Amino acid sequence: MGGLIQPNPVAEEPDSSRRIIVVAVAAVIVAALVGAFLLRTPQKKNLGPPAYAASLQLSDLKMSAAENFVGATVNYVDGTVTNTGAKTVIRAIVEVTFKDDMGQLAQREEVPLQVLKTSGPYPEAVDLNSSPLGPAQSEPFRLTFESISAQWNRQYPDIQIIDVTTK
Repeated sequence: MGGLIQPNPVAEEPDSSRRIIVVAVAAVIVAALVGAFLLRTPQKKNLGPPAYAASLQLSDLKMSAAENFVGATVNYVDGTVTNTGAKTVIRAIVEVTFKDDMGQLAQREEVPLQVLKTSGPYPEAVDLNSSPLGPAQSEPFRLTFESISAQWNRQYPDIQIIDVTTK
């Protein structure tokens, strides 16, 4: 008979801080994986130029530069595009590669091929969509570059047709 009330042993609560840390770390890892999956960009499939690109010939290349109204230099590559195929071209994208003094890549640009129309006092570069290039037809073209890398060796760039849309 113990007369005094004996205290009941109190059950200790397990340490929940470890559990919270493990859950938080797991949540951060899952969020990072989901973010990486959603933000990834699909890889370009480098299949080479489209088959119809062989029917487009670029010739008579000339380079020029001019100052625009704010004093910046704008560079142009002018030439002639000839459609030797049997389809009408309504869009063409070219990849222009500027090299440095060591022959390495200084800048690469993908730009639409625009034909020059001289309906007004000055030649105007217009998209092929509004002025299609028919079979056996030649037109002058212009590529415009607002800025080119300072490492550019001032030689003619490499120009390759990378996309063609015909009708």
